[in-house]
Amino acid sequence: MMDNKTRGIALAVALITATMSCHAQQSTESEWMNELTQRITFNGYAQGGWSWQDAGGRQQNSYNLKRTLLWAKARITDRWSFLFMHDFSSVVQEFYTDYRLSRDKSLSVRLGQFKHSYTLENPLSPTQLELVDVYSQAVLYLAGEGPDPLHGVNYGRDQGLMVFGDLLHDHLHYEVALMSGQGINRRDLNNQKDLLAKIEVRPAKGLRLVASGQLGTGCAVGTADWNPGISVGDNYRRNRYSVGAELKTGAYAPGQYKEARPVSLRAEWLGGQDGDAGSRGGYVTACVPLYKGLDMVASADYYDRNTSLSYDQTQGTVGLQYWFYRKCRLQLQYTRTWSQFQDDYNWLQAQVQVAF
Repeated sequence: MMDNKTRGIALAVALITATMSCHAQQSTESEWMNELTQRITFNGYAQGGWSWQDAGGRQQNSYNLKRTLLWAKARITDRWSFLFMHDFSSVVQEFYTDYRLSRDKSLSVRLGQFKHSYTLENPLSPTQLELVDVYSQAVLYLAGEGPDPLHGVNYGRDQGLMVFGDLLHDHLHYEVALMSGQGINRRDLNNQKDLLAKIEVRPAKGLRLVASGQLGTGCAVGTADWNPGISVGDNYRRNRYSVGAELKTGAYAPGQYKEARPVSLRAEWLGGQDGDAGSRGGYVTACVPLYKGLDMVASADYYDRNTSLSYDQTQGTVGLQYWFYRKCRLQLQYTRTWSQFQDDYNWLQAQVQVAF
């Protein structure tokens, strides 16, 4: 049996061992948490507001919650990352992994579901774009954002594989992708894949010249009045092209909080072929700072859904936006629509954006 002195020594050793073990565990957990916070970032935003229309001879107004997005990006290694994005007001938007193959930024690969390369405007976040309705008519239809019933609602996203990179000291950016062509959260309904490509030239600070295109075959999930030759389940030619430019006078960062922000100007011309129907359109959007945090926004866009029929529509928008905290803003905009296939109408929209 142990005497009191021996018991005391044994107890002291046990306490020291337990304390060191607990400290080591806490240290390990602390290091793990520090590494986790350094490698995983969370972002999100919500956009909602109120709108009024007098379309179809009736006045309608409603509150709306357009987007509530949350996404997490994990930096697995210095070259390998993963992103998951969900819109709680609709569906899962993105999930993809990136791997940088080169030492510099000249060659990377992306696999999963993500915003595709077609058009200058589509890859941009709604938190950066000036319009409450976000994209121009031509981009909404041709990039698969949602209004085209043949393609369905896909939020400008698709599933596939893309290689991309920056060359010539970041003066040239390229993207080449092989995509499903069917859109998000949906298996491909035919065996054909879509080829998308984009080239972006940056000749000077704040200036981008962009050309993009798409060659593919769609499988119709709905029907369209302006394209009566295509029925549900039909495979049809689905090609696209676009050329555009964006100018930002100086180092422009959308959402700068009450700091001087330069003028921005963006324009693009787009066209497409869906079966036998050709379409075309374009837009010009400008944002001019008026005072600290306050901008004036103006935009004009035109889109003809079928150049062989009377299906063109023109919209003009003017409004104000106020950045009340970094990426958070208030927007108020008026839009007038002139249409060949429906009555002309007025549209008033107000929106609040909260982002982090």
